[in-house]
Amino acid sequence: MSFKNNKKGLFALGAIGYGLIEVLWRGKTHWSMFLTGGLCFLTLFRLFEKAESFPLRLKCMAGGGVITAFEFMSGCIFNRLLKLKVWDYSDYRFNFKGQICALYSFLWTMLCIPVSLLCKKMRRI
Repeated sequence: MSFKNNKKGLFALGAIGYGLIEVLWRGKTHWSMFLTGGLCFLTLFRLFEKAESFPLRLKCMAGGGVITAFEFMSGCIFNRLLKLKVWDYSDYRFNFKGQICALYSFLWTMLCIPVSLLCKKMRRI
């Protein structure tokens, strides 16, 4: 079975992985993070496929931007519009509307190192 065309499998892997990272980091997660994680991983898998020949640092910077954008969109929907209070970065320096901040954008960029390598390995299976 090819991962390339298995959107449901890629989505599920991203959803579970993102939720697991949240539980390990914060001790909890929210159902909305499964949705966000699935969409992020689908997007990253395609991005890293198209940018396979790019240097790892460029792929990771682009990937960090993708995750930060999804985090901002999710925050605007779940935190601001629906008032679910999933997270709030208002106390962090260099935050934008409490939904994203420089620290987590950096961490997302670093997370793209193993994610990029995983995607590469998955494309070869």
